[in-house]
Amino acid sequence: MLLRLHPFRSPASGMPLSSALSGSQAATPAASPTATAPTQHVLVDGQQIAYRVIGPEKPGLPLLLLNRFRGTMDHWDPLLIDLIAAHRPVLMFDQPGFARSSGSAPTSLPAFAASAAQTLAALGHGQVDVLGFSMGGTVALQLTLDYPGLVRRLIVAGSGPGFVPAVPAAEQTVASEVWPVATKPVNDEQDFLFLFFEKTLSSQAAGRAYLARLQQRQDAFAKQVEAAAWQAQLTSAQALGTEASSLLPRLAHIRQPVLVANGRHDIMVSTYASYAMAQVLPNARLVIYPDAGHGFLFQYAQSFADEVQRFLH
Repeated sequence: MLLRLHPFRSPASGMPLSSALSGSQAATPAASPTATAPTQHVLVDGQQIAYRVIGPEKPGLPLLLLNRFRGTMDHWDPLLIDLIAAHRPVLMFDQPGFARSSGSAPTSLPAFAASAAQTLAALGHGQVDVLGFSMGGTVALQLTLDYPGLVRRLIVAGSGPGFVPAVPAAEQTVASEVWPVATKPVNDEQDFLFLFFEKTLSSQAAGRAYLARLQQRQDAFAKQVEAAAWQAQLTSAQALGTEASSLLPRLAHIRQPVLVANGRHDIMVSTYASYAMAQVLPNARLVIYPDAGHGFLFQYAQSFADEVQRFLH
């Protein structure tokens, strides 16, 4: 395991703190490829799956993005994805029954992984690199275990394998504070800032800048995740909540290089879970970002994009 504690830089992209606090206009191009990518559809098992491709049109191994809990394609940061897509094609999609895709949501973690594999097959991809965020990271682990030939390299961001033993008391999430917010019918800006970012001035400012960048897409959030779909996600994740059902022991079977990354204080998925995964994975690199929580990858878009590019190169 290679452990890297990321040096402190200003939240958005290494710019002076005063610039980061002022917003995101200077950091994000006016014509973001991510914000303007057309939504396409592919038929998978009788369901219309919505997807987008960002990046070079020439052939190349794509980076598949797997969405977070209650996440859609519209929740991916245009700044982060534009930076990654400058070097390789990036593929994102909404799972069956989620947002812009038709059908019914999968009802288990293996079913979520299978639907991702079926979507890749329908699009003609025999192998990809994968970046899973939050719940998407857990799906990515299951995908790699179930379809090892499909995944070349894996990035697990702000995620976990399910039950992790001996989590330090300081790392234990107070469920009574977090999950009533995470499962509200509609989350507002303050909810996102609470769940995804530290309470510091710099982290909160980076969070607001991220939320502002999401509005670049003209049809952003035209379709939201219905309650039945995210409840299926929650049920699938809770099924990993015991020592017997956790993916943690199985991670020793993953031979692909894995980048595990998180913020120093993730209240959604304990940062300690990232350390535990990196201990079990045979070929893992662990990166922890300062002054950051669950949304570290959007807070440190430039730094994380650089890390991804080095890892996938």
